[in-house]
Amino acid sequence: MTGLLVETKLYRPRSREGLVQRPRLDERLLRKDGTALTLVSAPAGFGKTTLVSAWAADDAAWVSLEESDRDPITFWTYVLTALDRAAPGIADDALALLRSGSAPIETVLGGVLNELSVLPGEIDLVLDDYHLADGLEISRGMTYLLDHLPPQLHLLISTRADPALPLARLRTRGELVEVRAADLRFTLDEVRSYFTGTGLDADAIATLEERTEGWIAALGLAALSLRDRSDASGFIDDFAGDDRYVVDYLVDEVLDRQPEQVRRFLLETSVVDRLTGPLCDAVTGQPGGRAMLESLERQNLFVVPLDDRRQWYRYHHLFADVLRARLLAERSDVADLHRRAAQWYDDAGDTVAAVHHAVAAGDIDHAADLVELAVPGLRRERHEATIRRWLDDIPDDVVRRRPVLAIGFVGALMAGNEFAGIEQRLQDIERQLAGDDFVVIDRDELERLPSAIETYRAALDLVAGDPAGTIEHAAVAIRLALPGDDLTLSAASALSALASWAGGDIESAHRGYAAAAAGLERAGHLADVLGCSITLADLEITQGRLRQAEATLERALDLAGPGMRGTSDMYVGLSRIAWERNELDAATEYLRRAEELGAAADLPQNPYRWRLAMARIREAEGDLDSALELLDAAIKVYVGDFSPNVRPLAAVRARVLIARGELVAAQEWADSVPAELSYLHEYEHVTLARLLMAQRGDALPLLDKLRSAAEAGGRTGSLIEILVLQAVAGRDPASLDRALTLAEPEGYVQMFVAEGAPLITMLQRRPRSPYQRMLLEAAGRPARVSAPQPLLDPLSDRELDVLRLLTSELDGPSIARQLVVSLNTVRTHTKHIYTKLGVNNRRSAIRRAHQLGLLTR
Repeated sequence: MTGLLVETKLYRPRSREGLVQRPRLDERLLRKDGTALTLVSAPAGFGKTTLVSAWAADDAAWVSLEESDRDPITFWTYVLTALDRAAPGIADDALALLRSGSAPIETVLGGVLNELSVLPGEIDLVLDDYHLADGLEISRGMTYLLDHLPPQLHLLISTRADPALPLARLRTRGELVEVRAADLRFTLDEVRSYFTGTGLDADAIATLEERTEGWIAALGLAALSLRDRSDASGFIDDFAGDDRYVVDYLVDEVLDRQPEQVRRFLLETSVVDRLTGPLCDAVTGQPGGRAMLESLERQNLFVVPLDDRRQWYRYHHLFADVLRARLLAERSDVADLHRRAAQWYDDAGDTVAAVHHAVAAGDIDHAADLVELAVPGLRRERHEATIRRWLDDIPDDVVRRRPVLAIGFVGALMAGNEFAGIEQRLQDIERQLAGDDFVVIDRDELERLPSAIETYRAALDLVAGDPAGTIEHAAVAIRLALPGDDLTLSAASALSALASWAGGDIESAHRGYAAAAAGLERAGHLADVLGCSITLADLEITQGRLRQAEATLERALDLAGPGMRGTSDMYVGLSRIAWERNELDAATEYLRRAEELGAAADLPQNPYRWRLAMARIREAEGDLDSALELLDAAIKVYVGDFSPNVRPLAAVRARVLIARGELVAAQEWADSVPAELSYLHEYEHVTLARLLMAQRGDALPLLDKLRSAAEAGGRTGSLIEILVLQAVAGRDPASLDRALTLAEPEGYVQMFVAEGAPLITMLQRRPRSPYQRMLLEAAGRPARVSAPQPLLDPLSDRELDVLRLLTSELDGPSIARQLVVSLNTVRTHTKHIYTKLGVNNRRSAIRRAHQLGLLTR
């Protein structure tokens, strides 16, 4: 078990040797054309998991579900991770979107479904014990998945109860295969096969089949009970009744026939969901747990290995249920067993499991202690969703006595954009602090509370659109912060900076973010330092300080460990700077490095930022069609944050439309732009000026107002662009002179050459400085279009056709219809494309194609 993802839940249970062959059921499970869902639904003990695990391929996407997976984020994290293991890279974007917490599940799943729809191979997705996670929140996403399931994906659900999914509709359409208890029961021939070698005669076997009605759990328990018995026939005649009584009887027989040491071990260790030797030792208070587990496995005593190394096991679910029932009936110290489990998990660093067992022990105070101590580390690793889930485990009356715990829950709620009731929680904490009847475990965090409360109030004001209130509360937080409290100082500084940024005070915003980044670095929150560095670089680019922005991003890369979250974002930022200098090869190379790191190195905004950066490169190369496709893709995966959206993607897209001459479409965008001139809408109004120039209107009055505002706000990056437009619109050499003077020290190139012939003509008529000669040389270089393919095995024309459609939102069947070919033909072409590009999924194919310029033809 590593981190917060329990690896064993993604492990397909291995089949035991000597399983009864059941070809009649294997045939039912085979993938059939048109089947969306195979449902294996039966009560406990009918061999559902055994059947499905024996049928599933080694590369199937497998998830063993638990009650904790009712949380949608947890559920879909496991499902998407399982799919990604089966087809590496297929769920990278979806997992990044899911982690952001701001995208609806339909958006998260949409990208994965499109990836799957052109997958050359097929994937079986198995959700075992689905009943443990089933609920309204889960069924919404699952229904969407089923409604849009591509033929490459086959979903198999194993459950004790029918799920809340549109089974009737699937049944009517012939898209549902069902395996039920009646199908799973052993036939008489299968019972004979099961008891081969036991010496039972035909009559005894027939009696067993009749009494158990082929119920596999009962037959298994009977087989255990019959070991070394001389009166097998008499034993078989003794039990009768329905399933529940049969199991009770047989479990009693199995347990009673075990040595006391084994019986005690089985009962005591049934309190944990997963078993490993040291954990069993801790729970039972006896050594030898690993040897006992290996012995139980050899004896087929209903233990299931959960990994290839035989370190982790679980009991067969039905057996575990009955063991727990017996334990509760026989022992009064069950809470003590849970306490020992909680302590072991706590020592092992698995706080999630430790809290679960502390709650099960009824030791809520201990659970609260564990959560309170875990919050800082989880917050540092950006696992606020885990903290949020503990709100359901810790009663409100306990939280109200623990101000440090309460503030931890406030932070988790706000990280998930749950702002309702936060002010009331903050007031409750203040009342706690005013008295002396409260409980605190983390004394260091207690001292931070007054400043933390003001920090959260600053954030609430920012969300509410009250920048003045944000700055006021942030100032109070900074004043109240203890010496060395870098987290509070950083958070308050960043919030104040965001409010200043939204108001156009870039210098104050930069100071605040620089202070935040420095404080976070001192506190060891390096992933957050990288997040701050993106903002700092954006602000520095706005200030016209390309060299400083480059230094900021390179320093952040030096801080980052290999693959640290946010590393990809640094490369995307460096690509932006290379683009400003018209170093398009370098800009593309930076994006390639970001791509190679994968989604694990992305912050939530990187999927759209990468596409935006590549769109800029394609536009600079003259490939406006690809640029527009990339921007449309960026809009679909856009994830915002607390930062003001000062460069809306819709405005960037409008600029490409203007460059394409699609002025009617650009005007439709323009009609939605607020008339108010403010920094928040500065980029949009500069775009409006570009549209006016393309329409041969008078853009100079608007540009003059924008120039004055940019000058007053110290936004030199914006000012250079505005001056360039003024020079072109008014044929104004003075504006061009000033733009060149401001741009030369930082190496701006793209801003000039992108204006094309009008600006080039103005440059050619002037005395030539080295900088101007460089600009003219860059403007004279042809755009890299229709370049030969840099592949040893070039794509065919038909493969290029498929590749272009892969960049769209079309799924596999739609691509087939567009090209008037079969879906199998599309899949064959896609397989060849993936092989030639050296990728294994649609997302990577598109990115690689853009990097190689294959979509410019």
